[in-house]
Amino acid sequence: MSAGNMTIREALYEAPGPRARRRIAVVTGLSVVALLALLAVIVRQFYVTGQLSPRYWSFFTRWTTWRFLGQGLLGTLQVAAMSMLLAFTMGFLMMRGKLSNNKLLRGLCATLVEFSRGVPTLLFIYFFFLVVPQLGIKLAAFWKVSIPVALSAAGVSAETLRSGVNAVPKGQREAAMSLGMRERRMFYKIIFPQAFRFMIPSLIAELVIVLKDTTFAYVVNFPDLMQNAKVLISNYDAMLSVYLVAAVIYIIINYLLNRLSVYLTGRSRTGKGAAARV
Repeated sequence: MSAGNMTIREALYEAPGPRARRRIAVVTGLSVVALLALLAVIVRQFYVTGQLSPRYWSFFTRWTTWRFLGQGLLGTLQVAAMSMLLAFTMGFLMMRGKLSNNKLLRGLCATLVEFSRGVPTLLFIYFFFLVVPQLGIKLAAFWKVSIPVALSAAGVSAETLRSGVNAVPKGQREAAMSLGMRERRMFYKIIFPQAFRFMIPSLIAELVIVLKDTTFAYVVNFPDLMQNAKVLISNYDAMLSVYLVAAVIYIIINYLLNRLSVYLTGRSRTGKGAAARV
């Protein structure tokens, strides 16, 4: 495989030899056995304490239960999508500022990035929930979640975008400059489209984090998946079963996002995406 087609994973990790593969197989087998034993102990404990009683699970056979959870899931996905869009936009602006030749702008954007990365998401949400209304600004619950989550993710998005831009070979910039292209046109026509391929896995990983941060929506009573799960817990007094089902839903979504990242990465490497656009 040529160096140009080599992924970061392939560059950093050498393929294991026969002995290493055998060790990995043994360790994997022992780990699976240990996890199965632990799962058996947990299930037995649930049975002993009565957590497997039908009254804690029977309401999941009703369509209304799944519709209610589906409505919450839709709210979660809407908030996550809007938050990621806002985070990407703010991150792009901060990235451009950090790459600027203007010292003042570069320093301001660097400060904003560190502030965004350093403040917990929950603190941003409390600010928009408690402080912003006192300033006379009325926001819907959707925005009281989306904007704080986006602010928390913007700094990481900016650094992800900057690393992608820096990963583009310098020869691309030099070739564009030799053709007389201006800096702005060169960035948007040559540098950024190539850099975006390097960013895809990291941006989707950031989307997973954003998705998990939306669980703080309970603070503003936004009807997301976790908020609706809490309603079911209050109605049926079934904390374990409801939280377990909600956890499985989050795991499935994150797994699908991970598979999407792998698919898009492979598609960009083979050039099929570029061929489709042509």
